[in-house]
Amino acid sequence: MSTATVEAARPGVESVLKELCLTALAGLALTVPLVTYQTIDDVGGLQLASRWGSTVFIVVMLVLGRFGIILLRTPGRETWVTIGGGIAALIGLLDLFRDGMAHLLGIISWPAITPTYTLSFLTGVGGAILAIRAVVQVSQRNSSMTKADRDARTEAIGEQVRKLVKVFAALAVVFALTLPFLPFSNRYVIDVATLIVTYVMLGWGLNIIVGYAGLLDLGFVAFYAVGAYSYALAAQHLGISFWLALPFAGLLAASFGLILGFPVLRLRGDYFAIVTLGFGEIVRIVLINWYDVTNGPDGISGIPRPDFFGLASMTRNGSDGLPPFHEYFGLEYSSEHRIIFLYYLIVVMAALVALFTVRIRKLPIGRAWEALREDDIACASLGINRTTIKLAAFGISAAWGGFAGAFFATRQGFISPESFTFIESAIILAIVVMGGMGSLVGIAIAALLLIGLPEVFRDLAEYRMVAFGAGLVMIMIWRPRGLLSHREPSVLLANRPPPGPGRPSARPVAAAGEAAE
Repeated sequence: MSTATVEAARPGVESVLKELCLTALAGLALTVPLVTYQTIDDVGGLQLASRWGSTVFIVVMLVLGRFGIILLRTPGRETWVTIGGGIAALIGLLDLFRDGMAHLLGIISWPAITPTYTLSFLTGVGGAILAIRAVVQVSQRNSSMTKADRDARTEAIGEQVRKLVKVFAALAVVFALTLPFLPFSNRYVIDVATLIVTYVMLGWGLNIIVGYAGLLDLGFVAFYAVGAYSYALAAQHLGISFWLALPFAGLLAASFGLILGFPVLRLRGDYFAIVTLGFGEIVRIVLINWYDVTNGPDGISGIPRPDFFGLASMTRNGSDGLPPFHEYFGLEYSSEHRIIFLYYLIVVMAALVALFTVRIRKLPIGRAWEALREDDIACASLGINRTTIKLAAFGISAAWGGFAGAFFATRQGFISPESFTFIESAIILAIVVMGGMGSLVGIAIAALLLIGLPEVFRDLAEYRMVAFGAGLVMIMIWRPRGLLSHREPSVLLANRPPPGPGRPSARPVAAAGEAAE
């Protein structure tokens, strides 16, 4: 690249200053309401404390990070960005090590160390990202590889990633089955794992209608609520056990899915999403106002726990004429028996959803969903009944949501409309999009990140949801199609192998609408 070209590519001082000032203003607008002011419980009552030092530090780091990005736009400046980013990453790492050792030695308590620990983490991560980006940019510019060579390398890397994903999935299954018996396992770990697997099941259920059929459903929490309330009401008023009420909850949720699906069959895009959002809010408002049935905002408490398949009770002294679980199997009593049983119950339910999804995707109805996702009009021109296909997607997806809702009710023992707000639908949808629509392994990883990490960082209090949002933003920037967006073709023509390294001409013929990676 000539010197004249480099000089022309350099941004002017005025434009740089303008961009940095806008960055500082945006940082202040976001940081002041989230970080600057904090309410503390003091002797005289609630007091408002300010943290302008942390605010200024965050804004300065944002401006420096933006300046690094500006430098990357000009060829030849990558070395300065690499050095600056490396220094920031090293400083953040050293601060993390210092604060961690001080906490372990008991010199500083965790509440006192939380702000500095968070700032050090952000400094280290931000500097590392800038340094890595600069190095990658230099390597790409100096590389002599053609576009075809880069595509071949990308395909080879993708092939290795797909093999690793299969190995990871097998290891994850083994880990899930042995988790309650691992040395570090305790009641809290099992509870968090149960919550994560519940959201994995919800993500796989929503994946049918969003990932396969391509219909943006913003009211999936309504089916979750229907399943929870149907079991709670059936157990309390009719005395039905969990095992009998579970299929009933799924069927009732599927019925609601058909009720929602039928009137919105002619809608597409944003209009369809708005209607499903409204349906979710209608269900929540009905739960709040139909006090005689749902007990309104007070919720339903005392929901029965499931027994061990009608053989033993999971209570300490037994119930309903069933012996206690520990006496039935000759074990010493432990309060963790019920927690472990519920964990394995949701693992089995999620496994059934996974097996069902893998199987149905290869059936004609699964391929029709994918055709519908890619092109609605072309799908109709092929003679596919779009009405039946959409209703099937709604019904099946809602049924899995109902099953998960029934489990949620029996696990919690208490439900209320506050558990089924729009934010739940948004989290489940974020899991599907972040994992990669149609990817079961990707959705499981996304659930682990979006549900597990906020639990791990629960001690960070107000920073917890900031980290949640930052994670979503980074995924949308670097992996806009999801963590694992690749899906194997549903059907191959004449048993021809899928494309891979050394097989550029072996192109599979996928089902109608299968996304090409």
